[in-house]
Amino acid sequence: MKFLDLFAGIGGFRLGLEQAGHECVGFCEIDKFARQSYKAIHNTEGEREYHDITTVSNEEWRTLRGTVELICGGFPCQAFSIAGKRKGFLDETRGTLFFEIARAAEQIKPRTLFLENVRGLLSHDKGRTFRTIISTLDELGYDAEWQILNSKNFGVPQNRERVFIIGHLRGERGREVFPIKSPNGQNDLNIIQVAQLNTPTRKNSNRFRTYSPDGIGACLSTMGGGGLEPCISVIGNVNPSRIRKLTPRECWRLQGFPDWAFDKAQEVNSNSQLYKQAGNSVTVPVIYEIAKRLE
Repeated sequence: MKFLDLFAGIGGFRLGLEQAGHECVGFCEIDKFARQSYKAIHNTEGEREYHDITTVSNEEWRTLRGTVELICGGFPCQAFSIAGKRKGFLDETRGTLFFEIARAAEQIKPRTLFLENVRGLLSHDKGRTFRTIISTLDELGYDAEWQILNSKNFGVPQNRERVFIIGHLRGERGREVFPIKSPNGQNDLNIIQVAQLNTPTRKNSNRFRTYSPDGIGACLSTMGGGGLEPCISVIGNVNPSRIRKLTPRECWRLQGFPDWAFDKAQEVNSNSQLYKQAGNSVTVPVIYEIAKRLE
């Protein structure tokens, strides 16, 4: 399917979708440093490029109708206002970035929506936020299914739970995607080459996350350097162990990015931006497992 990559970041959605045979025709990302990495990694020549999604007009979105078959995006979860007269999604989601996905979907009418957010979205405001999202999709003509998936079950040693939502345009519904069982075997991306990045054993006074070499690591956060980078406990020949920071490359591996992608991004961005971009990204192998079920 031809897809539009919203809230694109460094292209985790794109990489997983392309691995499954889908084709990107445009992307939108407001952060200029993330865009630099995205354009260094992916061949965007001839594609639609948008920056601030709130400035894209309905008329512009409509020009993609009939071309874009799928919209994907991990939208930031701003507070939803549940108060008011409940006039539908225009009333209840305006002012949130989910509204921008809804607005694009209303104009483009893709067959499929592929969305991601933190697990807490399900319980936010006692579940009313998530119900608003699902009812909004229903009003737009999409039947929704969803599942919580953890990155640690897809070949990367990171405990990262996220909720994934698939919306099927009513009348053109494809096969159901969920539930997905964890795939068996080792991940073929060879994520960890330097050290196995694993269970957090403690937090030190500098707020570093510390990983031991025999478990699964905690979820990467949006760290921008400044002493907040996660660390690993390394077994040595003389000393029983030492502590060092994870490198930006290792953080990208924890999200399933191959080294060639990191090498391209490293040419155009600082380490602090590379740390931040890893924390903000989706986990590529999870996206791939979902994407190969889309048709």
